[in-house]
Amino acid sequence: MTDPPHDPIATPVDRRTVIRVGLAAAALAALPRPLYATDAPDGGAEPNERPYLDAARRAERWIRSARIPTEHGVVWPADPRDPKTVALDLYNGWPGVVLFYLELHHATGDGSALAEARAGGDELLAAVTTGDTIAGSGLYEGAAGVGFVLAELHAATGDERYRDGARRGFELVMGRARHVDDGAEWGASANMATTDIISGGAGIGLALLSWYRRSGDRAAIELATQAGRRLVRVAIPDGADLKWAMTPSFPRQMPNFSHGTAGVAYFLAELSAAANERAFLAAATQGAQYLQRIAACSNDACTIFHHTGDGEQLFYLGWCHGPAGTSRLFHRLGQLTGDRSMHAWVGRGARGISSSGIPETRTAGFWNNVSVCCGNAGVADFFLHLHRSGGEAGALAFAERVVADLMRRATDDARGLRWLQAENRVQPDVVVAQTGYMQGAAGIGSVLLRFDALQRGRPVRVVWPDSPWPA
Repeated sequence: MTDPPHDPIATPVDRRTVIRVGLAAAALAALPRPLYATDAPDGGAEPNERPYLDAARRAERWIRSARIPTEHGVVWPADPRDPKTVALDLYNGWPGVVLFYLELHHATGDGSALAEARAGGDELLAAVTTGDTIAGSGLYEGAAGVGFVLAELHAATGDERYRDGARRGFELVMGRARHVDDGAEWGASANMATTDIISGGAGIGLALLSWYRRSGDRAAIELATQAGRRLVRVAIPDGADLKWAMTPSFPRQMPNFSHGTAGVAYFLAELSAAANERAFLAAATQGAQYLQRIAACSNDACTIFHHTGDGEQLFYLGWCHGPAGTSRLFHRLGQLTGDRSMHAWVGRGARGISSSGIPETRTAGFWNNVSVCCGNAGVADFFLHLHRSGGEAGALAFAERVVADLMRRATDDARGLRWLQAENRVQPDVVVAQTGYMQGAAGIGSVLLRFDALQRGRPVRVVWPDSPWPA
């Protein structure tokens, strides 16, 4: 059976409703019943002590129904209705599903979740053996992401096959680097070399630093340093500040985290600490100053436009092009420098989101999408981390409100829990329920597991290479 073209989506919660999942009875009553209650033996209902875990398990049920056994293990198509959507990338593809199963195992000790993660990992091992099927080198779109997933599998299982596979994944990344002077970059040509977090030097550099910390492989930090030098060299001066384009030939600049200055500067800040080179910190700070200068602020609430040209009045809110992602740079610079003004910009970004009217009101940059990349899950995750780091009053209450809205937009039936949404803002009517991490149930389920971790007082085990937040 496949999903109909339009699954039912429940009406959003009234914006006056205050949600406090698991903390207050009034808030529990505001949530969809399956999230907060279980049937008692007498036929009544009793509070669900782990509502976020319960929701993540129901998302897993739907993801599991899409699994496709292979010669070596198992894969999951991004769209369960179309087997051709099986993709070997961390953004939409099945490697992100492996990470979700690892997080579910860490939360529960469930051996079947670990078995699913291993089955996906075994297929990843087959992919890195030749490397031919891994087209890109990036963190979210390529071999660096595959290497990261295999390293997490090794950390969870102790199975040396996964450590060897991770090493092979990073050897692919290293072998594909193009060396220019004292720097390194990735791309089909110098004119197509990418700088960004998704597929380019910034994301690859962060993955290499993550691998160096795990393995002690000096070649990884040396190449990350070369990537940093190249990024500094290709920076575009803007007065006393710096900015970065995604590629030299790309016609517009997207200044936020996924494809622009915020992501590149974040990598350079992280690299400055790892390589102990202050020139990288200086460049990261100049990038942050550019972002501060172009931010649109009102009443100490700030957002940064989506792209130059015709997108300077378009403001996203999520991880990709909004404060939920870009604030990572300010948070990390505040940690590295002790500059309180950098920490203040994290709060300004948070207020830019919370004062926008979301989640009950959908804005042009916060459309019918609830994903980690662009929608509810990424925003809720940001505010959850703010709460854990003590960085913003009221962060948890807002995070829970965003999650409650996310749950009301879910489809929940005997097949499991899933979210029918539009991945692309410019195609709001093209809606698909996906399995993957950045645009699907695996990522949403992982965020729900982080809320469960907070309730249970346990750390988060899977920390991504581009995250500054503590485990």
